[in-house]
Amino acid sequence: MQAPPNFFATLADPTRLRCLALIAGERELCVCELVAALDLPQPKISRHLATMRGAGLLRDRRDAQWVLYSLAPDMPAWAKAAAVAAVAALASDSQHVEDRKRLARASRPKRAKMAQAA
Repeated sequence: MQAPPNFFATLADPTRLRCLALIAGERELCVCELVAALDLPQPKISRHLATMRGAGLLRDRRDAQWVLYSLAPDMPAWAKAAAVAAVAALASDSQHVEDRKRLARASRPKRAKMAQAA
């Protein structure tokens, strides 16, 4: 986990905040889902995800050919509270509503491990 100023600087970017809100709402997403939802190029999304992972906001896991991102479970309480508050602030934001609509329409990969667990 980075120091608080770096953590909050990471949260301050609009694209990273949009990614965080979608990931928090879905529990985990892959890059292709975020590309479809945010309507942004894959390299840009990947770069922002790497920044958030480096700041301790996200963790990743591989599931077949997909790399799935979720909120880091080991975030300190202050960081988790800040992330939850930031996500909650976007709940009624018009751009976030549109992101969620695009995500709902997107073609989404099956998750092999999740399918095996069911």
